[in-house]
Amino acid sequence: VLDMAKSLGADGVEVAMSRQQGLSVSTRMGEVETVEFTNDGALGLTVYKEGRKGSASTADLSEAALAQTVQAAVNIAKYTSVDECSGLADKELLEMNPEDLDLYQHKELNTDDAIALAKTCEDSALAYDKNITNSDGASLDSFEGFKVYGNSHGQIVGYPSTRHSLSCMMIAADGDDMQRDYSYTVSREFDKLQSAKVVGLESAQATVARLNSHKLNTQKTPVMFRADVANSIFGHFIAAISGGNLYRNSSFLLDAIGEQVFSSHLNISERPHILRGLASSSFDAEGIATQDREFIVDGVLQSYLLTSYSARKLGLTSTGNAGGI
Repeated sequence: VLDMAKSLGADGVEVAMSRQQGLSVSTRMGEVETVEFTNDGALGLTVYKEGRKGSASTADLSEAALAQTVQAAVNIAKYTSVDECSGLADKELLEMNPEDLDLYQHKELNTDDAIALAKTCEDSALAYDKNITNSDGASLDSFEGFKVYGNSHGQIVGYPSTRHSLSCMMIAADGDDMQRDYSYTVSREFDKLQSAKVVGLESAQATVARLNSHKLNTQKTPVMFRADVANSIFGHFIAAISGGNLYRNSSFLLDAIGEQVFSSHLNISERPHILRGLASSSFDAEGIATQDREFIVDGVLQSYLLTSYSARKLGLTSTGNAGGI
């Protein structure tokens, strides 16, 4: 695809391809609800020509379909506006020899075993308390696949990976009060998942704990956020330091590097090279080498999250945080 695009006169080309296969099962009230086998993939490319950009994608990987997709991207680029900030990532920032982070942990799993685990999870939850009156079901997913990225700077890199998860959601009632909550476990390694019984028990405990809640009087008091709630709060911070919001002047943290934005006990770090880590990768979606980075040190903002495009808009350098790979 890179060769095809270059032969049609593109100044720069980048191609990303992914493929995934796996099994997903779900049960509800002890009955099998779904059994799905996945085997799919796609290829997407972006071409740059004289400051213009065109993108196209295809799930058909035949030579004719690939040629048609490349031609479509080149044709689109003829009609887009010139943008001096668009283009491939700077070559000196690219990861040409990525580290193996051991993200592929294969697990042979047949349908019967997957169903049995989902049922065990749900049964554990249903047996926890008399207030557990219904179930939104339990699900087990096991997927493996690979991602490959290449560009006209001569970079072609990729890696295989796996992801396994088990989840359960329960419904509890006490009089007119009805609540639902869930629990889940996820890992690159199937054997590192929490046991099905534990996941079911935790989902039931979380659901029952929601019953008969009451409002507090207005007051100043320390608050401890549950992990899934805390995650959403930090999501707003991540949006505020993301390049797209910064160059559009739609962030309250514009020009805030070096400022105290959190309490002094808080630190936020990026560690993208953790072996078998769920979000680990040696390179980002633009092929740029990832690295350890400090975003908050003692409550003080140290860095933004920048892609090549947003970095150019701001007159800065990419931080290797383009998503998707």
